Amino acid sequence: MNVAAVSPAPSESARSGVPRCLVVADVGGTFARLALAETLPGQAPRLGSYRTYACADHPSLAAILADFTASLGQPMASAVVAIAGLLDGDTLINANLPWTVSLSATRRESGLPDLQLINDFEAVALAIPYLQADTLVPLNGDADPAKTFPALVLGPGTGLGAALRFADGERPVLASEIGHAALGAGNALELHVLGQLLQRWPHVDNERVLSGSGLMNLYPCLCELRGVAPQWTSTEALIAAARQGDDALAVETLQVFCAWLGSLAGDAAIAVGARSVYLAGGISTHVQDFLADGRFRERFLNKGVLTDVLRQVPVWRVEHGQLGVLGAAAWHAARTPAHD
Repeated sequence: MNVAAVSPAPSESARSGVPRCLVVADVGGTFARLALAETLPGQAPRLGSYRTYACADHPSLAAILADFTASLGQPMASAVVAIAGLLDGDTLINANLPWTVSLSATRRESGLPDLQLINDFEAVALAIPYLQADTLVPLNGDADPAKTFPALVLGPGTGLGAALRFADGERPVLASEIGHAALGAGNALELHVLGQLLQRWPHVDNERVLSGSGLMNLYPCLCELRGVAPQWTSTEALIAAARQGDDALAVETLQVFCAWLGSLAGDAAIAVGARSVYLAGGISTHVQDFLADGRFRERFLNKGVLTDVLRQVPVWRVEHGQLGVLGAAAWHAARTPAHD
């Protein structure tokens, strides 16, 4: 499957250059999405041979990369992997992956000597300029995406990722670990939930609630507060019950989740001076009806004297399943000389 994308007009040197092929991947706590990318400076990356792997079904990142490379039927040496976490020397720090990741061992065991790891939301942010208008669902404001930088990219998935995208510059993306910053409560109910979570952990970060796994922390807390026994033991089952409307506590959980996410999005936009916000991540799509019911926007705007400022900050939910792999390819293209 090829991805059509809007990009600047290619330079003469780019048009005369030789495309580079590499493996690109977007690896989260649950799924790894891989593609074969073809890149040229100044042109939108093209993606093909797209495949999705369940991370827990494979013994390592190297095993996934090796399997995908073998399926291509052609030798590959280069890869860029957008992956949740923070690279500390040779080791990736991440609480949600089913296995540890060593950069040197992954290069060796995958057979990809030119392998680079980048932050997953750095990749998502790099893909923002390539988005088509029909992939953006408005949640607040109304503006031309091309004129709304810096752009905050925020995404609840297995964890919670974020990055800030500037219009241009040598370093157009500022990566963030906002998922591990302390969770703040904005009303009495959230204070009760936070109090319960603080009995379990000395540090309650944003991911403890505002992520796929966080939903399964939020739901039991609400059940306890309402005096109801929990029925659902997985994020998928909880979301399905809420979307069907058959379980009042499941519905309330997603309503509270989306309102709390709106509060965080507003705080983050204020903190970094964002002129737009993009909601990505797998959970955003699954809870789209709840994001659109007004609670997210109400809490996004509930920022005192800055409420009117935030009314001018457009928020979009992104419907694009390949942002991470597209961004990984864009990262590589930006570092590829026009001539080999």
